[in-house]
Amino acid sequence: VQLQASGGGLVEAGGSLRLSCAASGGTFGRYAVGWFRRPPGVEREFVAAMSWSGGRTYYADSEKGRFTISRDNAENRAYLQMNSLKPEDTAVYYCAASRSSGTPQSRYDYDYWGQGTLVTVSS
Repeated sequence: VQLQASGGGLVEAGGSLRLSCAASGGTFGRYAVGWFRRPPGVEREFVAAMSWSGGRTYYADSEKGRFTISRDNAENRAYLQMNSLKPEDTAVYYCAASRSSGTPQSRYDYDYWGQGTLVTVSS
């Protein structure tokens, strides 16, 4: 499975962005999907995950209530809607696909990664 993340950019604090992850080369609906981010100088960290069917989601505590993960298996796409953005959300955001069931939160449970898209939130 090949993944392509897009939708990053520069936004003011309090603003919103919607990231998109396009999948190709496999049956996207068989994989759990996750979003991770790597802030400057920090290890890659978990943001959100959704099960293969879309029936289950899991968010990192700092993203609960602000970010929403979704997917459209018919279109082979996943999304991350980010609202009320803060400067500390500045990072390169990655989408990933996992053969694991449920909503894996460890980066080591993911089998495929997109190239990342940069989100910069200005104060």
